[in-house]
Amino acid sequence: MSTASIQMKLANPAPLGLAGFALTTWLLSMINAGWFSADSMGLVLACALAYGGTAQAIAGVMELPRGNTFGATAFLSYGAFWWSLAIFIVFFHGKVPAAFIGWYLFLWGVFTFYMWLATFRSPRALQFIFLALWITFLLLAGGEWTGSVALRMAGGYGGLLTAVLAFYLSAADLINEVYERTVFPIGQARTFGRHAVTL
Repeated sequence: MSTASIQMKLANPAPLGLAGFALTTWLLSMINAGWFSADSMGLVLACALAYGGTAQAIAGVMELPRGNTFGATAFLSYGAFWWSLAIFIVFFHGKVPAAFIGWYLFLWGVFTFYMWLATFRSPRALQFIFLALWITFLLLAGGEWTGSVALRMAGGYGGLLTAVLAFYLSAADLINEVYERTVFPIGQARTFGRHAVTL
């Protein structure tokens, strides 16, 4: 009796993780940029828990059996960011000094900075996402430390740019894979040694 070998192809979780990050970032950044008031925060929180938090974390878990350390670290970490931000706003907003919130955002900026350094062997699209996100965290942290509305709004616009870049890479990863050719270019990865870092 012959035994047929079964090969299972693991799905690429990057389009899901990037889309969850992009959509939630865009919604929050519209408020930070002053397009909408804080009255709209409820929908941001719902999206942060369901899409930016949970769906992105699922994408991170899916990266583990693929052996993608970078993708797992990025998606699980930023998924946790959205969960922590939602929990903070719901239960502790108004009880934590602005300076401490600034440190929270700054430390996420530190994490994002070394994640950006790890993208230098990756497609340009991924590099731009982490660069824009790093700058966004620094601007938002500065806004909390100084009370500057201008810095907070600048951080909002930085977040909008980050979201656009993440949406683009999500769409490119998905559409290029479906059509098995480059429909949307993402910038050639520079490889040194083994392989390029990817999401």
